[in-house]
Amino acid sequence: MRIACLAALLCLCAAAPIAAPYQPAHRGGTLRLTADGGAGTLDPQINYLTEGAQVLAVTNDTLTNFAKVNGPGSSTLVADLAESLPTPTDGGRTYVFHLRRGIRFSTGQPVRPSDVLATMRRIFEVGSPTAGSFFGGIVGASLCLRHPRHCTLAGGVEADDAAGTVTFHLTQPDGEFFDKLAMPHASVLPADTPLHDLGNTPAAATGPYMIVSYDPNRGMRLERNPYFHVWNPLAQPQGYVDTIQYDFGLSDEAQVTAVENGHYDWMFDNKPLDRLGELGGNYTSQVHIEPVFALYYVPMNVNLPPFDHLKARQAVNYAVNRTAMAIFYGGTAIATPLCEMVPTGIPGRLNACFYTKGANIAHPALLWQKPDLARARALVEQSGTKGMKVTLIVSDRAVDRAMGIYLLNMLRRIGYDASVKFITNSIQFTYVQNTNNKVQISLSDWYCDYPAASNFLDDLFGCENFHPGSDSSVNISGFCDRAVQETMQRAVRVSASDAAAGQALWSQVSREIMQASPAAPLIQMKYVVFVSKRLGHFTYTLLYHTLFSQVWVR
Repeated sequence: MRIACLAALLCLCAAAPIAAPYQPAHRGGTLRLTADGGAGTLDPQINYLTEGAQVLAVTNDTLTNFAKVNGPGSSTLVADLAESLPTPTDGGRTYVFHLRRGIRFSTGQPVRPSDVLATMRRIFEVGSPTAGSFFGGIVGASLCLRHPRHCTLAGGVEADDAAGTVTFHLTQPDGEFFDKLAMPHASVLPADTPLHDLGNTPAAATGPYMIVSYDPNRGMRLERNPYFHVWNPLAQPQGYVDTIQYDFGLSDEAQVTAVENGHYDWMFDNKPLDRLGELGGNYTSQVHIEPVFALYYVPMNVNLPPFDHLKARQAVNYAVNRTAMAIFYGGTAIATPLCEMVPTGIPGRLNACFYTKGANIAHPALLWQKPDLARARALVEQSGTKGMKVTLIVSDRAVDRAMGIYLLNMLRRIGYDASVKFITNSIQFTYVQNTNNKVQISLSDWYCDYPAASNFLDDLFGCENFHPGSDSSVNISGFCDRAVQETMQRAVRVSASDAAAGQALWSQVSREIMQASPAAPLIQMKYVVFVSKRLGHFTYTLLYHTLFSQVWVR
Protein backbone atom coordinates (compact mmCIF):
# COMPACT_ATOMS: atom_id res chain seq x y z
CA MET A 1 0.00 0.00 0.00
CA ARG A 2 1.25 3.22 -0.21
CA ILE A 3 0.84 4.00 3.47
CA ALA A 4 3.88 4.52 5.86
CA CYS A 5 4.75 2.71 9.12
CA LEU A 6 7.03 3.96 11.89
CA ALA A 7 10.21 2.06 12.57
CA ALA A 8 9.30 2.30 16.24
CA LEU A 9 6.65 -0.29 15.51
CA LEU A 10 9.30 -2.94 15.99
CA CYS A 11 9.24 -2.40 19.75
CA LEU A 12 6.63 -5.03 20.41
CA CYS A 13 6.98 -4.47 24.13
CA ALA A 14 6.12 -0.77 23.92
CA ALA A 15 3.91 0.60 26.66
CA ALA A 16 0.31 1.39 25.85
CA PRO A 17 -0.02 4.84 24.28
CA ILE A 18 -1.24 7.78 26.28
CA ALA A 19 -3.22 10.37 24.33
CA ALA A 20 -2.30 13.97 25.01
CA PRO A 21 -5.20 15.84 26.60
CA TYR A 22 -7.24 17.89 24.15
CA GLN A 23 -6.49 21.61 24.38
CA PRO A 24 -9.58 23.61 23.33
CA ALA A 25 -7.61 26.88 23.28
CA HIS A 26 -6.00 25.75 20.01
CA ARG A 27 -9.29 24.91 18.31
CA GLY A 28 -10.26 26.67 15.08
CA GLY A 29 -8.87 27.97 11.83
CA THR A 30 -8.16 26.36 8.47
CA LEU A 31 -5.36 23.87 7.81
CA ARG A 32 -3.97 24.44 4.31
CA LEU A 33 -2.53 21.43 2.45
CA THR A 34 -1.07 21.10 -1.04
CA ALA A 35 -0.22 18.27 -3.44
CA ASP A 36 0.60 18.01 -7.12
CA GLY A 37 -2.51 15.99 -7.94
CA GLY A 38 -5.77 14.64 -6.57
CA ALA A 39 -6.07 12.00 -3.87
CA GLY A 40 -7.77 9.44 -6.10
CA THR A 41 -11.26 8.05 -5.69
CA LEU A 42 -13.08 9.02 -2.51
CA ASP A 43 -14.28 5.43 -2.10
CA PRO A 44 -12.61 4.21 1.12
CA GLN A 45 -12.76 0.60 -0.05
CA ILE A 46 -10.98 1.27 -3.34
CA ASN A 47 -8.54 4.12 -2.72
CA TYR A 48 -5.04 2.70 -2.18
CA LEU A 49 -2.97 5.89 -2.15
CA THR A 50 -1.15 7.38 0.83
CA GLU A 51 -2.62 10.76 -0.05
CA GLY A 52 -6.13 9.36 0.19
CA ALA A 53 -5.47 7.28 3.29
CA GLN A 54 -4.28 10.33 5.23
CA VAL A 55 -7.62 12.01 4.57
CA LEU A 56 -9.63 8.87 5.36
CA ALA A 57 -7.84 8.68 8.73
CA VAL A 58 -9.82 11.69 9.93
CA THR A 59 -13.09 10.97 8.13
CA ASN A 60 -13.76 7.24 8.50
CA ASP A 61 -13.42 4.45 11.05
CA THR A 62 -12.91 0.72 11.24
CA LEU A 63 -13.62 -1.93 13.88
CA THR A 64 -9.99 -1.84 14.98
CA ASN A 65 -7.35 0.81 14.46
CA PHE A 66 -3.82 1.83 15.28
CA ALA A 67 -3.55 4.43 18.02
CA LYS A 68 -3.64 7.98 16.67
CA VAL A 69 -0.86 9.33 18.88
CA ASN A 70 2.57 10.70 18.13
CA GLY A 71 5.58 8.39 17.90
CA PRO A 72 6.08 4.82 19.13
CA GLY A 73 2.65 4.55 20.72
CA SER A 74 1.08 4.60 17.27
CA SER A 75 2.19 0.98 16.88
CA THR A 76 -0.53 -0.19 19.24
CA LEU A 77 -3.75 -1.79 18.01
CA VAL A 78 -6.85 -0.39 19.72
CA ALA A 79 -10.60 -0.86 19.47
CA ASP A 80 -12.30 1.76 17.29
CA LEU A 81 -15.93 1.14 16.36
CA ALA A 82 -15.71 -2.06 18.37
CA GLU A 83 -15.88 -1.83 22.16
CA SER A 84 -12.78 -4.00 22.58
CA LEU A 85 -10.44 -6.39 20.79
CA PRO A 86 -12.03 -9.81 21.31
CA THR A 87 -10.12 -12.98 22.10
CA PRO A 88 -10.51 -15.32 19.11
CA THR A 89 -12.15 -18.68 19.74
CA ASP A 90 -12.54 -21.91 17.76
CA GLY A 91 -8.77 -22.31 17.42
CA GLY A 92 -8.31 -18.72 16.27
CA ARG A 93 -10.99 -18.86 13.57
CA THR A 94 -13.90 -16.97 15.22
CA TYR A 95 -14.04 -13.32 16.36
CA VAL A 96 -17.06 -11.74 18.05
CA PHE A 97 -17.03 -7.93 18.08
CA HIS A 98 -19.40 -5.84 20.18
CA LEU A 99 -20.16 -2.57 18.37
CA ARG A 100 -20.17 0.68 20.35
CA ARG A 101 -23.60 2.22 20.85
CA GLY A 102 -24.46 5.79 19.98
CA ILE A 103 -22.12 6.34 17.01
CA ARG A 104 -23.66 7.98 13.96
CA PHE A 105 -22.60 8.55 10.38
CA SER A 106 -22.37 12.12 9.09
CA THR A 107 -25.81 11.52 7.55
CA GLY A 108 -27.27 11.07 11.05
CA GLN A 109 -27.85 7.33 10.60
CA PRO A 110 -26.75 5.13 13.53
CA VAL A 111 -23.84 2.73 12.93
CA ARG A 112 -25.20 -0.83 13.22
CA PRO A 113 -23.75 -4.35 12.91
CA SER A 114 -25.73 -4.75 9.68
CA ASP A 115 -23.67 -1.87 8.25
CA VAL A 116 -20.50 -3.83 9.08
CA LEU A 117 -21.84 -6.89 7.27
CA ALA A 118 -22.78 -4.78 4.23
CA THR A 119 -19.34 -3.16 4.34
CA MET A 120 -17.56 -6.51 4.25
CA ARG A 121 -19.70 -7.67 1.33
CA ARG A 122 -19.10 -4.41 -0.49
CA ILE A 123 -15.32 -4.92 -0.28
CA PHE A 124 -15.78 -7.83 -2.70
CA GLU A 125 -18.62 -6.28 -4.70
CA VAL A 126 -16.63 -3.18 -5.67
CA GLY A 127 -13.36 -5.04 -6.19
CA SER A 128 -11.30 -3.61 -3.35
CA PRO A 129 -7.56 -4.05 -4.04
CA THR A 130 -7.12 -6.07 -0.83
CA ALA A 131 -10.30 -8.14 -1.03
CA GLY A 132 -8.36 -11.33 -1.61
CA SER A 133 -5.15 -10.74 0.33
CA PHE A 134 -6.75 -9.26 3.46
CA PHE A 135 -10.22 -10.77 3.57
CA GLY A 136 -10.03 -13.87 1.39
CA GLY A 137 -9.73 -15.98 4.55
CA ILE A 138 -13.30 -15.21 5.67
CA VAL A 139 -15.68 -18.13 5.20
CA GLY A 140 -17.59 -17.55 1.95
CA ALA A 141 -14.99 -15.14 0.56
CA SER A 142 -13.86 -17.55 -2.15
CA LEU A 143 -17.33 -17.38 -3.73
CA CYS A 144 -17.31 -13.59 -3.39
CA LEU A 145 -13.99 -13.37 -5.21
CA ARG A 146 -15.30 -15.50 -8.09
CA HIS A 147 -18.77 -13.93 -8.26
CA PRO A 148 -18.69 -10.50 -6.55
CA ARG A 149 -22.27 -9.58 -7.43
CA HIS A 150 -23.54 -12.68 -5.67
CA CYS A 151 -21.47 -12.13 -2.52
CA THR A 152 -23.29 -12.92 0.73
CA LEU A 153 -20.45 -14.05 3.04
CA ALA A 154 -22.96 -16.57 4.37
CA GLY A 155 -21.37 -18.41 7.25
CA GLY A 156 -18.51 -15.93 7.28
CA VAL A 157 -19.93 -12.73 8.76
CA GLU A 158 -22.99 -12.59 11.00
CA ALA A 159 -24.61 -9.34 12.18
CA ASP A 160 -27.02 -9.07 15.09
CA ASP A 161 -28.39 -5.53 15.39
CA ALA A 162 -30.36 -6.34 18.53
CA ALA A 163 -27.34 -7.74 20.36
CA GLY A 164 -24.97 -5.22 18.78
CA THR A 165 -22.54 -7.92 17.64
CA VAL A 166 -20.65 -8.81 14.49
CA THR A 167 -19.13 -12.30 14.25
CA PHE A 168 -16.41 -13.30 11.80
CA HIS A 169 -15.60 -16.91 10.91
CA LEU A 170 -12.27 -17.59 9.18
CA THR A 171 -11.22 -20.65 7.23
CA GLN A 172 -7.90 -20.73 9.10
CA PRO A 173 -6.25 -18.78 11.93
CA ASP A 174 -4.83 -15.41 10.94
CA GLY A 175 -2.53 -13.62 13.36
CA GLU A 176 -2.87 -10.42 11.30
CA PHE A 177 -6.67 -10.24 11.24
CA PHE A 178 -6.91 -7.28 13.65
CA ASP A 179 -4.34 -5.42 11.52
CA LYS A 180 -6.32 -6.05 8.34
CA LEU A 181 -9.56 -4.83 9.90
CA ALA A 182 -7.76 -1.58 10.81
CA MET A 183 -7.04 -0.76 7.18
CA PRO A 184 -9.05 1.98 5.39
CA HIS A 185 -10.52 -0.60 3.00
CA ALA A 186 -12.48 -1.93 5.98
CA SER A 187 -13.97 1.50 6.76
CA VAL A 188 -17.54 0.90 7.94
CA LEU A 189 -20.08 2.53 5.61
CA PRO A 190 -23.90 2.67 5.67
CA ALA A 191 -25.57 -0.46 4.31
CA ASP A 192 -27.20 1.57 1.53
CA THR A 193 -23.88 2.83 0.10
CA PRO A 194 -23.95 2.28 -3.71
CA LEU A 195 -22.23 -0.87 -4.96
CA HIS A 196 -19.87 0.93 -7.33
CA ASP A 197 -16.82 3.14 -7.08
CA LEU A 198 -17.99 6.37 -5.47
CA GLY A 199 -15.46 8.34 -7.51
CA ASN A 200 -15.69 12.02 -6.59
CA THR A 201 -18.68 11.55 -4.26
CA PRO A 202 -17.74 11.45 -0.56
CA ALA A 203 -18.75 8.46 1.53
CA ALA A 204 -20.61 9.00 4.79
CA ALA A 205 -18.13 9.79 7.56
CA THR A 206 -17.83 8.73 11.17
CA GLY A 207 -14.67 10.67 12.10
CA PRO A 208 -14.24 14.29 13.25
CA TYR A 209 -14.27 15.58 9.65
CA MET A 210 -16.28 14.95 6.52
CA ILE A 211 -15.48 15.79 2.91
CA VAL A 212 -17.85 18.48 1.64
CA SER A 213 -16.39 19.06 -1.82
CA TYR A 214 -13.88 17.39 -4.14
CA ASP A 215 -12.52 18.21 -7.57
CA PRO A 216 -9.56 15.94 -8.39
CA ASN A 217 -8.13 18.67 -10.60
CA ARG A 218 -8.46 21.51 -8.12
CA GLY A 219 -8.86 20.48 -4.52
CA MET A 220 -10.82 19.13 -1.58
CA ARG A 221 -12.50 20.70 1.43
CA LEU A 222 -13.21 19.05 4.76
CA GLU A 223 -15.38 20.45 7.55
CA ARG A 224 -16.39 19.18 10.97
CA ASN A 225 -18.76 16.22 11.13
CA PRO A 226 -21.69 17.51 13.25
CA TYR A 227 -22.48 14.01 14.52
CA PHE A 228 -18.98 13.18 15.73
CA HIS A 229 -18.20 12.71 19.39
CA VAL A 230 -15.12 11.10 20.93
CA TRP A 231 -15.72 7.46 21.91
CA ASN A 232 -12.05 6.46 22.17
CA PRO A 233 -9.44 9.24 21.93
CA LEU A 234 -6.78 6.70 20.98
CA ALA A 235 -8.78 5.51 17.99
CA GLN A 236 -10.31 8.80 16.82
CA PRO A 237 -9.45 11.96 18.79
CA GLN A 238 -11.19 15.31 18.52
CA GLY A 239 -9.84 17.55 15.77
CA TYR A 240 -8.37 21.00 16.30
CA VAL A 241 -8.91 22.92 13.07
CA ASP A 242 -12.41 23.74 11.87
CA THR A 243 -11.64 23.32 8.17
CA ILE A 244 -9.08 21.49 6.06
CA GLN A 245 -8.48 22.95 2.59
CA TYR A 246 -6.45 20.66 0.32
CA ASP A 247 -5.38 22.26 -2.98
CA PHE A 248 -4.00 20.35 -5.98
CA GLY A 249 -1.93 21.42 -8.96
CA LEU A 250 1.42 22.73 -7.71
CA SER A 251 4.62 20.94 -8.70
CA ASP A 252 6.82 19.58 -5.94
CA GLU A 253 9.23 22.50 -6.42
CA ALA A 254 6.38 25.02 -6.19
CA GLN A 255 4.99 23.29 -3.10
CA VAL A 256 8.27 23.79 -1.23
CA THR A 257 8.27 27.50 -2.08
CA ALA A 258 4.61 27.87 -1.09
CA VAL A 259 5.19 26.33 2.36
CA GLU A 260 8.32 28.46 2.84
CA ASN A 261 6.23 31.55 2.12
CA GLY A 262 3.43 30.48 4.47
CA HIS A 263 0.84 30.01 1.73
CA TYR A 264 0.39 26.40 2.81
CA ASP A 265 0.95 24.55 6.08
CA TRP A 266 2.04 21.15 4.70
CA MET A 267 2.97 19.55 1.39
CA PHE A 268 2.38 15.96 0.35
CA ASP A 269 5.01 15.24 -2.28
CA ASN A 270 8.65 14.23 -1.87
CA LYS A 271 11.00 17.16 -1.42
CA PRO A 272 13.24 17.61 -4.49
CA LEU A 273 16.93 16.86 -4.01
CA ASP A 274 17.96 20.39 -4.99
CA ARG A 275 15.84 21.88 -2.16
CA LEU A 276 16.93 19.67 0.74
CA GLY A 277 20.00 21.75 1.61
CA GLU A 278 17.91 24.90 1.61
CA LEU A 279 15.33 23.33 3.93
CA GLY A 280 17.94 21.93 6.28
CA GLY A 281 19.86 25.20 6.44
CA ASN A 282 17.09 27.79 6.61
CA TYR A 283 13.98 26.00 7.89
CA THR A 284 15.34 23.52 10.43
CA SER A 285 12.51 23.98 12.94
CA GLN A 286 9.92 23.28 10.22
CA VAL A 287 11.48 20.03 8.95
CA HIS A 288 10.78 16.62 10.48
CA ILE A 289 12.63 13.48 9.32
CA GLU A 290 10.68 10.35 10.18
CA PRO A 291 11.64 6.68 9.66
CA VAL A 292 9.18 4.65 7.61
CA PHE A 293 8.77 1.12 6.33
CA ALA A 294 8.68 2.05 2.66
CA LEU A 295 10.62 1.33 -0.48
CA TYR A 296 11.13 2.26 -4.11
CA TYR A 297 11.20 -0.65 -6.52
CA VAL A 298 10.99 -1.52 -10.21
CA PRO A 299 8.19 -4.01 -11.01
CA MET A 300 8.70 -5.91 -14.28
CA ASN A 301 5.80 -7.47 -16.17
CA VAL A 302 6.47 -11.22 -16.17
CA ASN A 303 3.79 -11.71 -18.85
CA LEU A 304 5.23 -9.40 -21.52
CA PRO A 305 8.56 -9.44 -23.41
CA PRO A 306 11.33 -8.94 -22.56
CA PHE A 307 10.62 -9.45 -18.87
CA ASP A 308 8.71 -12.67 -19.37
CA HIS A 309 12.24 -14.10 -19.40
CA LEU A 310 13.82 -14.73 -15.99
CA LYS A 311 17.32 -13.76 -17.09
CA ALA A 312 16.09 -10.39 -18.37
CA ARG A 313 14.61 -9.61 -14.95
CA GLN A 314 17.74 -10.79 -13.16
CA ALA A 315 19.80 -8.58 -15.47
CA VAL A 316 17.95 -5.48 -14.25
CA ASN A 317 18.56 -6.52 -10.65
CA TYR A 318 22.30 -6.86 -11.28
CA ALA A 319 22.57 -3.64 -13.32
CA VAL A 320 20.81 -1.10 -11.12
CA ASN A 321 23.00 1.16 -8.99
CA ARG A 322 21.17 1.28 -5.66
CA THR A 323 23.53 3.85 -4.17
CA ALA A 324 22.71 6.18 -7.06
CA MET A 325 19.01 5.68 -6.34
CA ALA A 326 19.60 6.70 -2.71
CA ILE A 327 21.41 9.84 -3.85
CA PHE A 328 18.59 10.78 -6.21
CA TYR A 329 16.12 10.46 -3.35
CA GLY A 330 18.11 12.85 -1.20
CA GLY A 331 21.27 11.13 -0.03
CA THR A 332 22.28 8.28 2.20
CA ALA A 333 21.09 10.14 5.31
CA ILE A 334 17.47 9.60 4.25
CA ALA A 335 17.72 6.58 1.93
CA THR A 336 19.68 3.31 1.92
CA PRO A 337 20.20 0.63 -0.77
CA LEU A 338 17.72 -2.25 -0.52
CA CYS A 339 18.41 -5.78 -1.76
CA GLU A 340 15.09 -7.50 -1.13
CA MET A 341 11.40 -6.66 -1.21
CA VAL A 342 11.12 -6.45 2.58
CA PRO A 343 12.53 -3.33 4.31
CA THR A 344 15.05 -3.45 7.11
CA GLY A 345 13.42 -4.05 10.50
CA ILE A 346 10.41 -6.07 9.33
CA PRO A 347 10.11 -9.52 10.97
CA GLY A 348 10.67 -12.23 8.37
CA ARG A 349 13.21 -10.24 6.38
CA LEU A 350 15.94 -12.37 4.81
CA ASN A 351 18.90 -9.96 5.29
CA ALA A 352 20.72 -11.09 2.16
CA CYS A 353 21.81 -9.45 -1.09
CA PHE A 354 21.72 -11.68 -4.16
CA TYR A 355 22.13 -9.16 -6.96
CA THR A 356 25.35 -7.29 -6.29
CA LYS A 357 28.93 -7.59 -7.53
CA GLY A 358 30.35 -10.94 -6.46
CA ALA A 359 27.06 -12.48 -5.27
CA ASN A 360 24.30 -14.71 -6.58
CA ILE A 361 21.26 -16.65 -5.32
CA ALA A 362 23.40 -19.50 -4.02
CA HIS A 363 26.01 -17.23 -2.45
CA PRO A 364 24.42 -13.93 -1.34
CA ALA A 365 26.30 -11.02 0.18
CA LEU A 366 25.28 -9.45 3.47
CA LEU A 367 25.07 -5.95 1.98
CA TRP A 368 24.78 -4.37 -1.43
CA GLN A 369 28.18 -3.41 -2.88
CA LYS A 370 27.94 -2.24 -6.49
CA PRO A 371 26.20 -3.10 -9.77
CA ASP A 372 27.51 -5.84 -12.05
CA LEU A 373 26.93 -4.54 -15.57
CA ALA A 374 29.03 -7.25 -17.20
CA ARG A 375 26.85 -9.99 -15.73
CA ALA A 376 23.71 -8.03 -16.58
CA ARG A 377 24.75 -7.70 -20.25
CA ALA A 378 25.56 -11.41 -20.38
CA LEU A 379 22.15 -12.30 -18.98
CA VAL A 380 20.42 -10.09 -21.56
CA GLU A 381 22.39 -11.86 -24.31
CA GLN A 382 21.50 -15.29 -22.90
CA SER A 383 17.83 -14.37 -22.66
CA GLY A 384 17.66 -13.56 -26.36
CA THR A 385 16.03 -10.20 -25.58
CA LYS A 386 18.87 -7.86 -26.55
CA GLY A 387 17.72 -4.95 -28.70
CA MET A 388 14.04 -5.24 -27.74
CA LYS A 389 12.03 -2.06 -27.29
CA VAL A 390 11.30 -1.28 -23.64
CA THR A 391 9.23 1.62 -22.31
CA LEU A 392 9.71 2.64 -18.68
CA ILE A 393 6.73 4.33 -16.95
CA VAL A 394 7.61 6.91 -14.29
CA SER A 395 5.72 9.49 -12.20
CA ASP A 396 6.30 13.08 -13.28
CA ARG A 397 7.86 14.20 -9.97
CA ALA A 398 11.36 15.57 -9.45
CA VAL A 399 12.69 12.60 -7.48
CA ASP A 400 11.07 10.04 -9.78
CA ARG A 401 12.22 11.86 -12.92
CA ALA A 402 15.84 11.75 -11.73
CA MET A 403 15.57 8.04 -10.94
CA GLY A 404 13.75 7.42 -14.21
CA ILE A 405 16.42 9.03 -16.38
CA TYR A 406 19.07 6.94 -14.63
CA LEU A 407 17.05 3.74 -15.16
CA LEU A 408 16.52 4.64 -18.81
CA ASN A 409 20.27 4.90 -19.36
CA MET A 410 20.87 1.70 -17.41
CA LEU A 411 18.42 -0.22 -19.62
CA ARG A 412 20.19 1.08 -22.71
CA ARG A 413 23.61 0.13 -21.33
CA ILE A 414 22.61 -3.49 -20.82
CA GLY A 415 21.25 -3.81 -24.35
CA TYR A 416 17.67 -2.58 -24.66
CA ASP A 417 16.16 -0.04 -27.04
CA ALA A 418 14.70 1.85 -24.12
CA SER A 419 12.52 4.95 -23.75
CA VAL A 420 10.78 6.58 -20.79
CA LYS A 421 7.24 7.89 -20.41
CA PHE A 422 6.48 10.33 -17.59
CA ILE A 423 2.90 10.33 -16.27
CA THR A 424 1.19 12.62 -13.77
CA ASN A 425 1.66 11.17 -10.32
CA SER A 426 -2.05 11.14 -9.49
CA ILE A 427 -2.74 8.56 -12.22
CA GLN A 428 0.61 6.77 -12.65
CA PHE A 429 -0.06 4.19 -9.93
CA THR A 430 -3.39 3.08 -11.39
CA TYR A 431 -2.00 3.22 -14.95
CA VAL A 432 0.83 0.79 -14.27
CA GLN A 433 -1.56 -1.63 -12.52
CA ASN A 434 -3.88 -2.04 -15.50
CA THR A 435 -2.77 -4.77 -17.90
CA ASN A 436 -4.68 -3.07 -20.73
CA ASN A 437 -1.90 -0.46 -20.77
CA LYS A 438 0.72 -3.17 -21.49
CA VAL A 439 3.31 -1.70 -19.14
CA GLN A 440 6.59 -3.60 -19.38
CA ILE A 441 8.49 -1.96 -16.55
CA SER A 442 7.85 0.94 -14.19
CA LEU A 443 9.19 2.82 -11.18
CA SER A 444 7.00 2.66 -8.08
CA ASP A 445 7.07 3.16 -4.33
CA TRP A 446 5.25 1.18 -1.66
CA TYR A 447 4.38 2.08 1.94
CA CYS A 448 3.28 -0.71 4.24
CA ASP A 449 -0.24 -1.03 5.57
CA TYR A 450 1.13 -2.62 8.72
CA PRO A 451 4.61 -3.95 9.59
CA ALA A 452 4.65 -7.52 8.31
CA ALA A 453 6.53 -9.26 5.53
CA SER A 454 3.18 -10.33 4.09
CA ASN A 455 2.36 -6.69 3.39
CA PHE A 456 5.20 -6.53 0.90
CA LEU A 457 5.49 -10.10 -0.38
CA ASP A 458 1.84 -11.18 -0.58
CA ASP A 459 0.38 -7.78 -1.42
CA LEU A 460 2.83 -7.13 -4.26
CA PHE A 461 3.31 -10.68 -5.58
CA GLY A 462 0.30 -12.70 -4.40
CA CYS A 463 -1.82 -14.40 -7.06
CA GLU A 464 -5.00 -13.00 -5.48
CA ASN A 465 -3.74 -9.44 -6.04
CA PHE A 466 -3.35 -9.75 -9.80
CA HIS A 467 -6.52 -8.59 -11.58
CA PRO A 468 -6.11 -8.26 -15.38
CA GLY A 469 -7.80 -5.20 -16.85
CA SER A 470 -8.25 -3.50 -13.47
CA ASP A 471 -6.82 -0.29 -12.03
CA SER A 472 -6.78 -2.11 -8.67
CA SER A 473 -4.16 -4.75 -9.36
CA VAL A 474 -1.33 -4.00 -6.92
CA ASN A 475 0.57 -7.06 -8.14
CA ILE A 476 1.92 -4.87 -10.94
CA SER A 477 4.37 -7.51 -12.19
CA GLY A 478 1.59 -10.09 -12.67
CA PHE A 479 3.72 -12.65 -10.82
CA CYS A 480 1.83 -15.77 -9.68
CA ASP A 481 3.63 -18.88 -8.52
CA ARG A 482 1.36 -21.47 -6.92
CA ALA A 483 4.15 -23.03 -4.84
CA VAL A 484 5.17 -19.61 -3.48
CA GLN A 485 1.53 -18.79 -2.83
CA GLU A 486 1.08 -21.97 -0.81
CA THR A 487 4.10 -21.04 1.33
CA MET A 488 2.58 -17.60 1.91
CA GLN A 489 -0.70 -19.13 3.05
CA ARG A 490 1.16 -21.51 5.33
CA ALA A 491 3.12 -18.59 6.80
CA VAL A 492 -0.11 -16.74 7.67
CA ARG A 493 -1.56 -19.86 9.27
CA VAL A 494 1.57 -20.76 11.22
CA SER A 495 2.21 -17.17 12.39
CA ALA A 496 -1.06 -17.18 14.35
CA SER A 497 0.45 -19.61 16.88
CA ASP A 498 4.22 -19.56 16.25
CA ALA A 499 5.64 -16.18 15.25
CA ALA A 500 9.21 -17.45 14.80
CA ALA A 501 8.15 -20.31 12.52
CA GLY A 502 5.99 -17.93 10.52
CA GLN A 503 8.87 -15.50 10.08
CA ALA A 504 11.08 -18.33 8.83
CA LEU A 505 8.49 -19.15 6.19
CA TRP A 506 8.30 -15.49 5.12
CA SER A 507 12.10 -15.49 4.78
CA GLN A 508 11.74 -18.49 2.47
CA VAL A 509 9.16 -16.60 0.42
CA SER A 510 11.47 -13.58 0.21
CA ARG A 511 14.27 -15.77 -1.17
CA GLU A 512 11.98 -17.42 -3.72
CA ILE A 513 10.62 -14.08 -4.94
CA MET A 514 14.08 -12.59 -5.31
CA GLN A 515 15.15 -15.67 -7.26
CA ALA A 516 12.18 -15.19 -9.61
CA SER A 517 12.93 -11.43 -9.77
CA PRO A 518 9.50 -10.03 -10.66
CA ALA A 519 10.83 -6.72 -9.34
CA ALA A 520 14.09 -5.00 -8.50
CA PRO A 521 14.15 -3.42 -5.02
CA LEU A 522 15.98 -0.09 -5.00
CA ILE A 523 15.99 1.82 -1.70
CA GLN A 524 14.37 2.13 1.70
CA MET A 525 13.51 5.71 2.60
CA LYS A 526 12.91 8.05 5.48
CA TYR A 527 10.08 10.55 5.21
CA VAL A 528 10.89 14.27 5.12
CA VAL A 529 8.00 16.42 6.35
CA PHE A 530 7.99 20.18 5.76
CA VAL A 531 5.43 22.37 7.56
CA SER A 532 4.68 26.07 7.94
CA LYS A 533 5.79 28.25 10.85
CA ARG A 534 2.23 28.58 12.11
CA LEU A 535 1.60 24.83 12.38
CA GLY A 536 1.83 23.47 15.92
CA HIS A 537 1.42 20.16 17.77
CA PHE A 538 3.05 18.23 14.91
CA THR A 539 1.81 14.64 15.18
CA TYR A 540 3.25 11.80 13.11
CA THR A 541 1.72 8.35 13.31
CA LEU A 542 2.49 4.87 12.20
CA LEU A 543 0.07 4.75 9.28
CA TYR A 544 -0.98 8.21 8.34
CA HIS A 545 2.19 10.31 8.52
CA THR A 546 1.06 13.77 9.61
CA LEU A 547 -2.23 13.35 11.45
CA PHE A 548 -4.35 16.24 10.22
CA SER A 549 -6.81 16.17 13.11
CA GLN A 550 -4.07 16.64 15.72
CA VAL A 551 -2.12 19.59 14.33
CA TRP A 552 -3.28 23.11 15.04
CA VAL A 553 -2.70 26.42 13.30
CA ARG A 554 -1.91 29.73 14.94
